[in-house]
Amino acid sequence: MLHTALIEIFERDLHKLATEISLYSNEQNLWIIKSDISNSAGNLCLHLLGNLNHFVGAVLGQNGYVRKRDEEFALKDVPRSQLIAHIETTTKVVLGTIAKLLDEDFDRNFPVEKHGSIVKTDFMLLHLLTHFNYHLGQINYHRRLIDDAVGAN
Repeated sequence: MLHTALIEIFERDLHKLATEISLYSNEQNLWIIKSDISNSAGNLCLHLLGNLNHFVGAVLGQNGYVRKRDEEFALKDVPRSQLIAHIETTTKVVLGTIAKLLDEDFDRNFPVEKHGSIVKTDFMLLHLLTHFNYHLGQINYHRRLIDDAVGAN
């Protein structure tokens, strides 16, 4: 049950991420930071993809992905088409890795500690999903604030 639900929700929400990135009226708006907003949508997108590729692709799937977390927040002006292609690749990695897990794998300890604690794989995957959705909501809010503000000028 959890297996199927995780695949369905990750697929749905990665698709939502691609949609949010596509909905920006101007590609440059993805990288705007204003007022108390500390991260651009582009950087949040890179962060989400790095996070999933690391914890799902590299740790669970052992696909050799090497995370460059600093770049997730330092890179700027990555073309929208490149972000969307990266989302599509990440979707394949996440869905493919989760699909290969056996039911008993979800009750095993996740291979790396999370903030100094050992957690089960099911807990970690749920944590990754909630983390993803937290930032997805920030991207949606960022788009609506930035596009409306820029459009009004």
